[in-house]
Amino acid sequence: MILGGQAKVGVIDNTGRSAENEDMNEDTTGSVPETTSTEQVIWTGSSSQVRNLHIYLLCALLCVLVIPIIYAIVKWIQLRCRVYELTTQRIRIRQGVFSKRTDELELYRVKDSTVYEPFWQRMFGVGNIVITTNDTTTPTLLLEALPSAAETREKLRAAIEECRDRKRVRIAELE
Repeated sequence: MILGGQAKVGVIDNTGRSAENEDMNEDTTGSVPETTSTEQVIWTGSSSQVRNLHIYLLCALLCVLVIPIIYAIVKWIQLRCRVYELTTQRIRIRQGVFSKRTDELELYRVKDSTVYEPFWQRMFGVGNIVITTNDTTTPTLLLEALPSAAETREKLRAAIEECRDRKRVRIAELE
């Protein structure tokens, strides 16, 4: 089947309708075809406990008192309960111990991403990713103490470009 000067291979299903690709089906009634977009998880992870290293060291020095140990346990649990998820359409951050909060950022809204690796984090192979967005509620997003932050940023960059191409969205920088 030829559409717009390009050759396309059509697939005929058992109802007699042809499908141009996996996401769009032709309808014989003349209505607009529905698109079904499947969201796939690209990367899932959480912050490294290195982020709280200074708290753990302070608690070890003050181990005579019970309060620093309880504080260190609370910080460990809080960090353990924060999960970052990168999908083909969005970045999802789930956090909370008793009450869960999920924040989402659509990938096509991302303007820039930067990897920041402080010396003490780099010693442990972790780093931060700072994401600048066009979103009014979340203009800057910080993904803290991620293992292999540079590799994760490259996965993020590729997912952003793919999402923009799929949605046909471009960011225009006006000065």
